[in-house]
Amino acid sequence: MNSPSIGRNSGLDTLRALAIVLVFTNHYMIFVSGNPTFGWVSEIGWAGVDLFFALSGYLIGNQILGGIRQQQVGTARFSLARFYARRLLRTLPNFYVVLALYALWPTMRGTSSMPPLWQFLTFTQNISLTPGTAFSHAWSLCVEEQFYFLLPALALSIAMLRKSLVWAWVAVLAALVGGMVIRSVLWQGLESAEFGGSSYYTTIYYASWCRFDELVCGVAIALLKNYHAGAWARVTSYGNWTLAAGAALLTVTWNLLLEDHYGYAMTVYGYPLLGLSFSLLLVAALSSGSLLQRWRVPGAASLALWSYAIYLTHKQLCVLLRAPLQAQGWGPESWQTLIIMGMASVFAGCLLYLLVETPFMKLRDRYVPSNYRKEVSPSQSHQTATV
Repeated sequence: MNSPSIGRNSGLDTLRALAIVLVFTNHYMIFVSGNPTFGWVSEIGWAGVDLFFALSGYLIGNQILGGIRQQQVGTARFSLARFYARRLLRTLPNFYVVLALYALWPTMRGTSSMPPLWQFLTFTQNISLTPGTAFSHAWSLCVEEQFYFLLPALALSIAMLRKSLVWAWVAVLAALVGGMVIRSVLWQGLESAEFGGSSYYTTIYYASWCRFDELVCGVAIALLKNYHAGAWARVTSYGNWTLAAGAALLTVTWNLLLEDHYGYAMTVYGYPLLGLSFSLLLVAALSSGSLLQRWRVPGAASLALWSYAIYLTHKQLCVLLRAPLQAQGWGPESWQTLIIMGMASVFAGCLLYLLVETPFMKLRDRYVPSNYRKEVSPSQSHQTATV
């Protein structure tokens, strides 16, 4: 069932819708208008990608850690092959369709050069990425796909070695500290004139080893939920306080990033601060009594459902629409252009979702309905758990 109103969390939908709106405003400023058309939101809109990372870290982490947890207590057998099959059927079809448009239709990429196709197919396009190349925003998908392949291996290794939960939390902390150390070293290797320039983006912003912070924070939420039931119950009982704390920390972090995004302090500590801010909002979204979960923002569920497709298509669509709209006398900051480009982005995302993503989701639900190889009956589960 693909209805946005069934089996969905309103809080998570709101956060996902917020993420795509933020990304749209930032891309609009950079690639269409050249000005902060939406004010400070345009300037901080790049953080929408980081919100997507936090959401993905939690959702994927919850699947993997929840699956391992069920396997440990004998209620199901988690299948890594099924997990990867479901994940790839979710992400690859849309990606391949849009990639084909860039590769086969020169108008789609305009004057931008196209990186080698193998880099997209191997999800390594973000490594040493030159800003301004065609389909450059696929860098975030590369980071996520690399993370999806690394996380299960690490989680299963800890579980198979029968290490305690302490090791899982050590891995989370090590990933965050490691990211800060790497960014610190790389930042100090840049010349001052390169801060904010293409070298900064290639060396730090797009690099996988610098951008796992929010993904790891999302996994930490999943770890807390699946392995610390008592703590999770206590934390989620204060959903509105968590929402207030997340909003306050996010406000402070955004202000600091707006003041000095490329400086040493925010390069090193800004991304973990974003990860913590978004993690608090995630907890609020998962808390049954919070305003974030109870408040259904009109249109948020649909935007959330189409957000991946919108993300892939909106940037170049707006670039292609700019010239014909300008010929009509509608500049990039006119209300006519803003409405047309906004609606066109949503429509294109919806179309890609309906024509490509939905059929593959139906195939996935038919042939790979879950991440588990075999469901175990309650009686079998009891016998297994007591052996």
